[in-house]
Formats: sequence, structure tokens, C-alpha cells
Amino acid sequence: MVPHTIGLILAGGQARRMGGVDKAFIEVGGKPLLEHAIARARPQVSDLLISANGDPSRFARFGFPVLADRVQGFLGPLAGILTGLEWMRANRPDARWLASFACDCPFFPTNMVERLVKMAIERRTLITMAASAGRHHPVFAVWSAEISDSAESVLVQGGYRKMDDWIADFTHRRLIFGARPFDPFFNINTPDDVARAESLLAAQATIR
Repeated sequence: MVPHTIGLILAGGQARRMGGVDKAFIEVGGKPLLEHAIARARPQVSDLLISANGDPSRFARFGFPVLADRVQGFLGPLAGILTGLEWMRANRPDARWLASFACDCPFFPTNMVERLVKMAIERRTLITMAASAGRHHPVFAVWSAEISDSAESVLVQGGYRKMDDWIADFTHRRLIFGARPFDPFFNINTPDDVARAESLLAAQATIR
């Protein structure tokens, strides 16, 4: 566990290629994707939050605070990150990092936060994000508490929507994670992805 680090699971997405269902509750291996994300994220951070809009009671059984976007309109993961940073400043003033995770990636590394924070400290960057297989993943990143932007200043006054555009305003780095035997940041978007995730889980269980 990395001390003084708040975890934020981004669970607001919908699987449009799967009928618009709530992605967080798509089951893989008999468990909802959110449960897989919690199992991997919780040991890495000192506190854990869920970022989601709509009725928060649907997450009650997980037992973590649920944050709705401060700026409404389903503006994507950037809105969730900014809301998480504001919550952290207001409620955990001693925290140094916000670590973000996407709920639809059931295999993200269990040492991700430790490695990202280490690079951020060594390279003195405000944002450090994961990368793999030639792609970067800004939804899997650590964000310094020194970032003072608010949801209103970024989304309303600044008009930002893409995470990469906003990140470009800060010192940032990418940390490459290995993608063999499979990409740990593989995410669920289609029924075929669910089937592949089921196969990967079964293979891991066989190895154990």
C-alpha cells in the first residue's frame, strides 16, 4: 500500500456495444467488473472512492464513498478525476496522490500505484500514467495533490474534454508496463471481450 494515496475507481461508463448496460456490473468469472477492480485497487491505496453518476445506492454493497461528477453532463473520465482531486483536497489534506483506475479492466497490475508514484517522485512530475503495447492509459495514473485545478475551471471555463489536452498543461510521464502474455490494461467493451477475460481468468486459475 502506498501511504497518503487516495484511490478512485472510474465506474461511470456504459457498454454501448453491449446494450448500454452499466459496465461496473458486467460479470466476469461470476463477479462484477467493479468487484475485480476493488480487489486489485484497494490494497494499493490508503482510501478508496468510486466515481459514478446516477443513483449511488446501487454501489452500497461495496461500502465505499461514491462521488458524482461536480460538473454534470456525463463529460467523461476527466470530470471524475477532477472531482476526485477536489474531494481529496477537502477531505484528506494530508494525501499526496490520487490514483485512478478504470473499472472495466479486470487485470490491471497490483503494483501499479507503487511504480507510478516512484517514477513521479524520481522525475518530479505532477502526473504519471501507465502505458502498454504502444498505447498510454490516462485513466490509470497518479495525480499530485499539488494540482489545484477545479472541475469548473477545467470543464466549464477552460472547455477541456480530452484528458490528453489537459494533461499537456502539466509535467507528466508515461511508465511502460509489459504486455506479455497479455496486456494488463485490456478492457471490456464487447461480448467477445467478456469471453476473452473469462478465458484469461480460467488460465490464471489453472496456473495457480
